[in-house]
Amino acid sequence: MDTGAMALRGRGQVRRAADSTAMAVAARAGFAARGLIYVLVGVIALQIAFHGDGDGRQADRGGALGELAGKPLGSVMLWAVGVALAGMALWRLSEAVVGGAGRDGAKPAKRAAAAARCVFYAFVSFSVLSYAAGDKGSGSGSSDRRTDDVTATVLSWPTGQWIVGAAGAAVVVAGLWIAVRAVRKKFRERLRTGAMSPRARKVTDVLGVAGGTARGVVFAVAGVFAVVAAVRHQPGRARGMDDTLRSFRDLPAGPWLLALIALGLAAFGAFSWCSARWRQL
Repeated sequence: MDTGAMALRGRGQVRRAADSTAMAVAARAGFAARGLIYVLVGVIALQIAFHGDGDGRQADRGGALGELAGKPLGSVMLWAVGVALAGMALWRLSEAVVGGAGRDGAKPAKRAAAAARCVFYAFVSFSVLSYAAGDKGSGSGSSDRRTDDVTATVLSWPTGQWIVGAAGAAVVVAGLWIAVRAVRKKFRERLRTGAMSPRARKVTDVLGVAGGTARGVVFAVAGVFAVVAAVRHQPGRARGMDDTLRSFRDLPAGPWLLALIALGLAAFGAFSWCSARWRQL
């Protein structure tokens, strides 16, 4: 190989390394932003558990963004969160195109899942950035209202009941899958555990199990409400994240149960911060 070819190859390797580093930074920023949103949702839900309606705040992404907006430098923080989530979307896109980390990262199913997550984070990023730019009805809209609107629209279709019911059942299964994987500590497979101290591994395990279980339970319960809405043909039966969380308060020992779920969601946020530090990319 001549000197020119070696130089070109070397520049190509440097470029790929730079691209890989940029994607890693984008992904870790995205995990940090996701963690902040979940921690804020958990805090709002905890206040709802013991203080009525939580001063009118929504325990969902919109409520978290509203909470951020009211803080000093809130506008700057909103822009930072939106850009970080865009970075997460780009990283998921790279996983869909070239495959992710791990032995099975290049499998078609993994790439398809990465593509779906890319679309989700792109949408969330757009809504956050729109909110930061002044469209207050974008990122801070109530998840309950959006859920009602979408459910009502789909139920008006000829096969709407079947579509809503199937979607609800899929969310139930997804929620149970998330919870079971959390309990089995499957998240360890995606972390650089060798780079963690024994204490960091222990803390991350606790956060991962508690956070993943709570998140899975919320997903599963929201799915059940969607199935009920389909069976009864009543869009109002479907619930977004805020109403789903508030439904726990209506059960026996409800405030304490909601508080437990709220702490779990906050734990998932903290686990996302651990992922920002130790995730395999």
